[in-house]
Amino acid sequence: MSALRTAALTPVARPWGQGKLLTVLSLVLITVICLLAGLANIVYSAIVPTPPVSRVTTVSQVDSSTADMSETQRRDALAAADMLAVSAEDAWRGTPAATPGPVIEIPASRLIGPAKIPTGFPHTPEGAVGQLAEIKVAVLTEMSIGRANEIHAAWSMPEAPGVEQWPLMGHVQSFLASARMGSVKDPGTTVVITPMAAQVKAKDGPDWVVACVLSDVRAIIDVQARMAFGYCERMQWDGDRWLIAAGDPPALAPSTWPDTDLAFRAGWRVWAKPGR
Repeated sequence: MSALRTAALTPVARPWGQGKLLTVLSLVLITVICLLAGLANIVYSAIVPTPPVSRVTTVSQVDSSTADMSETQRRDALAAADMLAVSAEDAWRGTPAATPGPVIEIPASRLIGPAKIPTGFPHTPEGAVGQLAEIKVAVLTEMSIGRANEIHAAWSMPEAPGVEQWPLMGHVQSFLASARMGSVKDPGTTVVITPMAAQVKAKDGPDWVVACVLSDVRAIIDVQARMAFGYCERMQWDGDRWLIAAGDPPALAPSTWPDTDLAFRAGWRVWAKPGR
């Protein structure tokens, strides 16, 4: 009697139906997509550097004290002047303004220049912004160490910092490292850079500008969830082709990972093309 009671209380292991297997696959996909929330952290850490230690100089302070500076000192101070401090959370979301903000008109490119970068912008601060945007878009869209080197070499002054110190190269390296890729983004990865706003932070004569571009950055990494799914059907030849035959469905097929000992023990054989 106790044996019968024990048997009655012991769950019977039943094979999963095909519907349940597909449901599990859907849940796996959902889980993987949820895990891709971490991709946002990769993009943020790669594209948005850690805020530097706050400096005491502002653009307005520089403008009022340039008389005692050399050209190099003045431009160093203009470039280093603080901008508005924001939090990491501000990069993720925000409430739209009730009224439109100020506009900056950036001219369009007219030519294709060195390293296949669009160019032909006018000799204006807005032209400098437009050129910077094209360089930024190309480097971050391609996410390639080689292309970043090529673009840096083609679009940097001889006295500019080397490519090892170039912030855009640092962003490429950080993205590739965070996403566990090699020297170029994987074929299934897409990065889209869309300039959304700009500003001219500072000017020093007609030939020198600190240009700034605010972009919408979107990174898409292909997600693949895999599972083995064994399936059987009754089939019947009707005279010139095979059709699914009448009758109850066959017993459930074992869903084992292909090319494993378990798969072979379950009766599965590796699919091969004729002649192999």
